[in-house]
Amino acid sequence: MKKLRIALIAPPWLKIPPSGYGGIEYVAHYLVIELVKMGHEVVLFSTRDTTTPASKNLAYYSDGQYRHIAMPLYDAVTLPITQVLFALKHVRQAGDFDIIHDKNGFLGPAIMANLDPKYFPPVLHTLHGPFSTDEMVRNGMPDNRPMYMQFQPTGRLHFHGISKAQMSWAPKELQPLLLDVVYDAINIGDYPFLDRADKSDYFITLARFTRDKGQATAARLAEELDVKLRMAGVVNGIANPRKLLVELANVNSPHRSNADFNYFRSEILPQLIPRQIEYVGEVAGEAKMRFISQAKALLFPIDWEEPFGMSVIEANACGTPVVAFNRGSMPELIKQGVNGFLAKNEREFKKYMLRVDEINPADCRRMVEERFSAKVMAESYVKRYWEVIKQSK
Repeated sequence: MKKLRIALIAPPWLKIPPSGYGGIEYVAHYLVIELVKMGHEVVLFSTRDTTTPASKNLAYYSDGQYRHIAMPLYDAVTLPITQVLFALKHVRQAGDFDIIHDKNGFLGPAIMANLDPKYFPPVLHTLHGPFSTDEMVRNGMPDNRPMYMQFQPTGRLHFHGISKAQMSWAPKELQPLLLDVVYDAINIGDYPFLDRADKSDYFITLARFTRDKGQATAARLAEELDVKLRMAGVVNGIANPRKLLVELANVNSPHRSNADFNYFRSEILPQLIPRQIEYVGEVAGEAKMRFISQAKALLFPIDWEEPFGMSVIEANACGTPVVAFNRGSMPELIKQGVNGFLAKNEREFKKYMLRVDEINPADCRRMVEERFSAKVMAESYVKRYWEVIKQSK
């Protein structure tokens, strides 16, 4: 089969691979490596400090623009627009790409919906975030479904999701443009495996701190069971525990206008007083691998319809089981009693925390090898690329 020339347009927020937080960027990193191994030519549009070994790296911004991501829309929106337009300019000038693979939420497909086929190849857009639900709208979130309802089935732009649960919320008007799911994945060789005898006695949470991730529930249940819990993740972009404490103590801190910061301040901070519960900040590199692989289990008490959950497969790759609420994509990632437990409520969650030693770490690792490896993901993407190309003829 013909080798493809692919333009992969990443968001401008973080370099690839990222030094810490960055699910989309890690997935893009692993995908590029596998596609190049398969003989495809991949031009990666990211930032100039990106080090992923693509066929070529092109960038407008010298470094990641994440420091601006939480600014008001009218301040931050020019950054991803610039990223996409810069990439499209190069794609048009080159004139020989087979496909564009876009990962810029909302703005990417909005800009590319009506590209002139004389100058541009067809587009596959990855949906990384959730579709709005009625519950989310009732809670004050803007409804993103009307935007997706405006796309027309021209054959030039297609979408795919990262879980079946995520796609179940897609508006019916988008269905003609949807391709089969491609799960996110990792290079399992990057993750050290530890068997049960080599693990420590602490539980972990690993996610950006926000109410949707439910870290306050994890802390409260850990305190009730009198078990050790180590909590990792950024708080409104703050990655260092000392810096966070300074901002928490500052009554004039600009972070106090942020919902995630206030969630940590009001619901996480009071639970850090017991000695067995600890906030460790953001973890990266070898420290992250030790943190995950030595853990007794990952706690994932999500309070929303999670589209995927990278930390779940990262934990499993290290032989670390997962206890999660049975919401969103979790039934697609966790097989009950094999690589973790799915709880319907807090009572079940608490019970399963006491049963994690029943899980065989080798089964956790095997689940990732079989279903969530970078090789499997890249092969799936190549199939989607050819679907898009054939439907655009």
